[in-house]
Amino acid sequence: MTTYYPDFMVFYLQKKQAVSHYRSLFLKCSGSLFRLLQRSTTKLDWRRRVHMALDVARGMNYLHHYSPPIIHRDLKSSNLLVDKNWTVKVADFGLSRLKRETYLTTKTGKGTPQWMAPEVLRNEPSDEKSDVYSYGVILWELVTQKIPWENLNSMQVIGAVGFMNQRLEIPSETDPYWTSLILSCWETDPQSRPSFQELLEKLRELQRKYAVQNQVQRNASAAAKNSIIEE
Repeated sequence: MTTYYPDFMVFYLQKKQAVSHYRSLFLKCSGSLFRLLQRSTTKLDWRRRVHMALDVARGMNYLHHYSPPIIHRDLKSSNLLVDKNWTVKVADFGLSRLKRETYLTTKTGKGTPQWMAPEVLRNEPSDEKSDVYSYGVILWELVTQKIPWENLNSMQVIGAVGFMNQRLEIPSETDPYWTSLILSCWETDPQSRPSFQELLEKLRELQRKYAVQNQVQRNASAAAKNSIIEE
């Protein structure tokens, strides 16, 4: 069965009422968010960044509200597809699992340590909040346009994040709203992390903030031009 949703595209097979495999359906997408962020020669507009963050959060919120919930387990920028309209779609469900119990205890398959939650790195039971941690890393990428833990190998990342409680450094000049969002996703206690529904509400508030700022700038620019003409 193939399922379409505005913010994710996934092809999956069902067997004995359990999802056995997930595979991306690469349709009308020009590349991954990771590729876009690393190849971009200019900084992305902040309104575009929050729009992309919203796309991912909407897709993940849909998955987590599926019945039973679907845990992605490998959420990272290279698994997010960007189309020609800059819309981001969640993809590559190769490690995804249906959550039929309170926690996932499967250790089948391995994600990418640079994006994985501490509890997953320690092979502890996990739930939807492990995806939220990974989303925090994606938000960090949108802010910095850098590669997470670029100077560490996978084993060093596992030690730093999973056992030493270290987190990526957020630039001091980052908008405090973005910083707060990212840090909330990186809470050590998974249950202290927000849900994607909560993240959507915060991102929409940020989107409104940028819309107001943009309108103020446009009004100021128009007023300045009128002033020059009158002179």
